Amino acid sequence: MATLHLLGTGAAATDGRRTTTMLAVEGMHDLVLVDCGGDAAQRLCAHDLDPTALSALIVTHEHADHVGGFPLLMERLWLAGRREPLEVYGIEPALAQVGRVHDAFDVSAWPDYPGVRFHPIAMTEAAPVFASDTLRVVASPGDHSVPCVGLRFEDLLGGGVLAYSSDTAYAAAIMRLARGADVLVHEATDTPPFHSRPEEAARVAIEAGAGALVLVHLPPGFEAGDGDERARAVFAGVTIGCDGARFEF
Repeated sequence: MATLHLLGTGAAATDGRRTTTMLAVEGMHDLVLVDCGGDAAQRLCAHDLDPTALSALIVTHEHADHVGGFPLLMERLWLAGRREPLEVYGIEPALAQVGRVHDAFDVSAWPDYPGVRFHPIAMTEAAPVFASDTLRVVASPGDHSVPCVGLRFEDLLGGGVLAYSSDTAYAAAIMRLARGADVLVHEATDTPPFHSRPEEAARVAIEAGAGALVLVHLPPGFEAGDGDERARAVFAGVTIGCDGARFEF
């Protein structure tokens, strides 16, 4: 059985209770970070996860709340003793942005700096992303203001499935990506046209036949009753995501 860690659940505009939305997926032999907007290493440590053990980072799109923390992550990995390159997966615009923010800092004098290996993802449905003996990840395009992909994680040992929408309006491709997922993590920023309302996230969950829906990428001050009741009117199994939560799948 794999574990989803909600490292952050806030939108780009957030408050003191949430940092930007970041996920970690912990499998039997893998630790995959999804997006890197804030201090991802600190959030991993808060979940008792070793940042130096990261198998991969997947970046879903180029916006700052999803890639802006990358140079800090690399600095902290280096200081913590990691020496092997970090494998970074993403669509081309996202990888280009990661490269730009990383190269804004001169690390040429840092001895044994781990470096980065980039792996492009195709902007097509069910595009292969990452695979190991125990975990498989594929991606499909969402509907956002810039190119963006959602992700599907399959635990090859236990058979569980996790889907993550990333930033998107309602998108049929994301619904297809989430079919049969045990847990669907879907944004609910409630600011169309490039983000989803909570009830639209619930529509994806019910059409996909998901077992549970977790709302993330939430605006400042989001509380129970601020939109989750609209989601529950469509799909009963709704949880408001909060920083620090864990879900098995």
